[in-house]
Amino acid sequence: MQVAIILYDGFDELDAVAPFEVFQNAGAAGADCEAELVALSDREFVTASHGMRVGVDGVLDPETDRPDLLVVPGGGWNSRAAQSAWAEAEKGEIPDAIAALHEAGTTVAGVCTGGMLLARAGILDGRPAVTHGGALSDLRETAAEVVSARVVDDGDVLTAGGVTSGLDLSLHVVEREFGSDIADAVSTEIEYERRTDPFDG
Repeated sequence: MQVAIILYDGFDELDAVAPFEVFQNAGAAGADCEAELVALSDREFVTASHGMRVGVDGVLDPETDRPDLLVVPGGGWNSRAAQSAWAEAEKGEIPDAIAALHEAGTTVAGVCTGGMLLARAGILDGRPAVTHGGALSDLRETAAEVVSARVVDDGDVLTAGGVTSGLDLSLHVVEREFGSDIADAVSTEIEYERRTDPFDG
């Protein structure tokens, strides 16, 4: 499974790094799984919301690239920061890429307010979803069906609540795709106990 985690200026560090570590650990535990950090433009680094500079593995071209899973982190939505998920929603390039990749068959997962970028892309319309608690009112203004859950699995679209829920989402995907033994091995490696069963749409 090829996992692409899309980065943009102002993304929340843990929204992206936690899934990256989970998926890479799954690969080390024997799963056919590899994660990479990507951006829509050719750049060496992206600056996250708390100032971490993160290297980019490559450019994601929605017209030609077909990752099995696209992970979309949130960041800065609630404060409407100049560099944030909110800013990217307003620009439209990432929502357009999400929509194109989903249409082409890529499963899409939104972590925290990354779910708002999924909503802006239109792929949450009529589907159960969740986001960071501070953005739930915004999500309710979309066509998504907001549910009370830490992780929502609706098949080819998944969403997760606040920042640390990216761990639960990623471990759920690992278990869904590769089985409980691999997921348990990753949980043991990172010393994390999953907190909830996902809402299954």
